[in-house]
Amino acid sequence: MSRRLLTVAAIVIAASALTACSASSTPAQTGSSSGPDYGLVKDGTLTVATEGTYRPFSFHADGGTGDLTGFDVDIITAVAEKLDLKVEFQETQWDAIFAGLDAGRFDVIANQVTINDERSAKYLFSEPYTVSPGVIVVDAKDDSISSFADLKGKTTAQSLTSNWNDLAVQSGAKVEGVEGWAQAVALLRQGRVDATVNDKLTFLDYEKTDGPTGLKIAAETEDAGKQAFAFAKGRTALVTAIDGALDELRADGTLAKISDKYFGDDVTE
Repeated sequence: MSRRLLTVAAIVIAASALTACSASSTPAQTGSSSGPDYGLVKDGTLTVATEGTYRPFSFHADGGTGDLTGFDVDIITAVAEKLDLKVEFQETQWDAIFAGLDAGRFDVIANQVTINDERSAKYLFSEPYTVSPGVIVVDAKDDSISSFADLKGKTTAQSLTSNWNDLAVQSGAKVEGVEGWAQAVALLRQGRVDATVNDKLTFLDYEKTDGPTGLKIAAETEDAGKQAFAFAKGRTALVTAIDGALDELRADGTLAKISDKYFGDDVTE
């Protein structure tokens, strides 16, 4: 072989080596050898966005100074363990959480994201891991309210900007405006209002934390809100893997156990 051909061959070999080296030094967009490939999960780490200030779903123990914990935190951690993935939490304010997902800063949001048409048009969702209807909460001794129709002429305590206020008004209730749940149940326990309408999870958490409260659920809405993990479009492989893990955790009782820990009831289906 001539010197010229030898030189050309050497250049080709060197270029090929550089290309291979470059490819191996850049993390693959679909995973790496250090962990399973679930569609853009890098280095076997599932990056999870959560607020960290949303009790009992995502908060810090010991009055805010302890470890990150909560219902959503426990469930996504159990999912990651099923998939043999590490978890990295990125605490993010709610107002910025979807923008961070859009920007690719994390793989998934675990923060009680309710599935609705508007979000479903922009994002992918796992199967629901929380199912919670609206409820009427009354004094435990009050049997005069057993349906939403019974709210007609009754007085309820509601945050005026909430959808629960709209439901109370539509049911014919007279509304006493309050700042939030704590004030609503305070008025109810004092006998100053007849009821309050809110999410069932909110009541179950209150009863679990502060009970017995002397209150009860008088009626539930037929439709329930469903919360799930949220993903950017194009993460179908990751969604499928997480759905499989949720199915296993539901079948082996783990989801129900986590739910009972925080709510004293199974709110996962």
